[in-house]
Amino acid sequence: MKNNTNNEDGVKPSVTVHIDLCKGCGLCIIHCPKDVLQASIQINALGYPTTIVATADCIGCGNCYLVCPEPGAITVVRP
Repeated sequence: MKNNTNNEDGVKPSVTVHIDLCKGCGLCIIHCPKDVLQASIQINALGYPTTIVATADCIGCGNCYLVCPEPGAITVVRP
């Protein structure tokens, strides 16, 4: 049975949270079906607590990207 989260090269989808743009609203955390994202106590340059990537289980669904109110704060790569 083929794992449909990997492409032919075995590369998995990934998510990146750009900490300096994140305002810690938590919408991405709530909408992630795999619980990849997590709240952090780290404070960014804007003075907000940020969201971090907690696991490498991203399936590339893009939910976090779509619900994020801050343009450019989240990048999802779907190889």
